[in-house]
Amino acid sequence: MPVKNRFAELLPEITAWRRDFHENPELDYQVHRTAGRVAELLRGFGVDEVNEGVGRTGVVGVIRGRSNSSGRVIGLRADMDALPINEQTGAEYASKNPGVMHACGHDGHTAMLLGAAKYLAETRNFDGTAVVIFQPAEEGGAGGLAMVQDGLVDRWGIQEFYGMHNMPGYPTGSFAIREGAMMAAADQFDIVVTGKGGHAAKPHEAIDTTLVAAQIIVALQSIVARNVDPLKSGVISVCVVQTDSTAHNVIPQVVKLKGTARSLAPEVRDQLEEGIKRVATHTAAAFGAAAEVTYDRGYPVTMNHPEATGFAAEVARQVAGEVNMEMEPLMAGEDFSYMLNERPGAYIFVGNGDTAMVHHPAYDFDDNAIPAGSSWYAGMVEARMPILA
Repeated sequence: MPVKNRFAELLPEITAWRRDFHENPELDYQVHRTAGRVAELLRGFGVDEVNEGVGRTGVVGVIRGRSNSSGRVIGLRADMDALPINEQTGAEYASKNPGVMHACGHDGHTAMLLGAAKYLAETRNFDGTAVVIFQPAEEGGAGGLAMVQDGLVDRWGIQEFYGMHNMPGYPTGSFAIREGAMMAAADQFDIVVTGKGGHAAKPHEAIDTTLVAAQIIVALQSIVARNVDPLKSGVISVCVVQTDSTAHNVIPQVVKLKGTARSLAPEVRDQLEEGIKRVATHTAAAFGAAAEVTYDRGYPVTMNHPEATGFAAEVARQVAGEVNMEMEPLMAGEDFSYMLNERPGAYIFVGNGDTAMVHHPAYDFDDNAIPAGSSWYAGMVEARMPILA
């Protein structure tokens, strides 16, 4: 099952869809144009059912195979949303929406799955049902959870989920995957430090919240360095520092810190949450200040199921000739995790070549990856639900 010839034929058409999505990016759940275009194309392909408004603005298409003696239902997922970034690619199809761009390649993911859907609707060379899932709000909006909560699994009887993301730095059209933890749990925290404001020339009459906040930032790094097992992974990053003053000579009354905590194991996630609360409050108290910590759990760990990982890797191997099974897990988060928490499945990376990294203003999806990606999506359906003689 090398790259399917049909996708070489369809490449100009799929590329045109991709560049149209790129030119018209939309954020979060506000993917109305994108979702509408996806639904329109699916209907044009002759997909058996097209369901809009799933998980607010998601689209679900149902493609039935030549037979259904297996009773198997496979779900294939792509994300549709963009990022709040000013594009700097210089492409002729660059974003028309100022401050919004497809900086993560979701335009490519959507186009590749549409290509696979067109092929599967044409051939129907499988025994069972393929469910193609176009999801909004992956970039922080938990659209995967919204679709699950809207009955994605039970409404269509999905038994396995498979998803894909592009990866800059990997050769275009190559594949990489690993069993187990693939991407991290992504949590966020807010710390409000309250002291006693005052004149910068009289620090002895104040409780300096900037000093306290600085000590907290440094002390938080001791959690991973000295509390987490060195053989396990964790990241704590303070990314925002805000004060209630902008003057050069005022010690602020309040300083706010915002950050993220990433982990690959449940016990480490618990350690990070407990540690951030403990270190922040006690460090502040040691300086006579107070710290209030709010910790919000975000996307769970993206956990590839062992058997499904083998299925995904074998299809990738047939498409590309080989697959990297030893890639390191990533500390980025991915809300496909909510679907993998419901049913077995796997998440795989397809190479995007020597491009800027995702979330960079100069990033662009490599259209040359489309035949491999579409072949993998379609191949998962045909391999998991073969028509037996």
